[in-house]
Amino acid sequence: MGAEIFKGRFTVDNRNESEFVVFLIGMRINKWWAVHKWIPVFLAMPAMVRELFSNKDLGFHTMENFFNFRSTLMVQYWESEEDLLRYARGDKHLKAWRDFNKKVQNTDAVGIYHETYLIKPSQFESIYGNMPRFGLAKALGHTPITNSSRTARQRLKNLR
Repeated sequence: MGAEIFKGRFTVDNRNESEFVVFLIGMRINKWWAVHKWIPVFLAMPAMVRELFSNKDLGFHTMENFFNFRSTLMVQYWESEEDLLRYARGDKHLKAWRDFNKKVQNTDAVGIYHETYLIKPSQFESIYGNMPRFGLAKALGHTPITNSSRTARQRLKNLR
């Protein structure tokens, strides 16, 4: 049993939202054979993700997770910049960050990265066709496409 599929085309209403944050975070395995160096980094994330999903007052909306041969990518959606930064200074994240720095300070076997995007109202566009709620639609909710939001050009024009 999977997620509910919403038949048709949907978008996220970009005019009624307040500012929010899209946060990309992940790791890259640079040396597969150095498992003892990269596995602790990989295993640090699930506890933080559980904490985020179980504490709605942290300002975390939701996330999507992607894997490829060497890298992981987690796309997170946050209520605000302040919420994200407060979490970054919190106990669980700080412990993981300190542990990471101790374990990899003298190795290039694993890399980490993050990117933070502050999104203002009316500064984004989206479309979802025959999809479960995904990404931004899962974070903020979606609305059916109408005649006035049928094309990307129309949705982008609605931004101005």
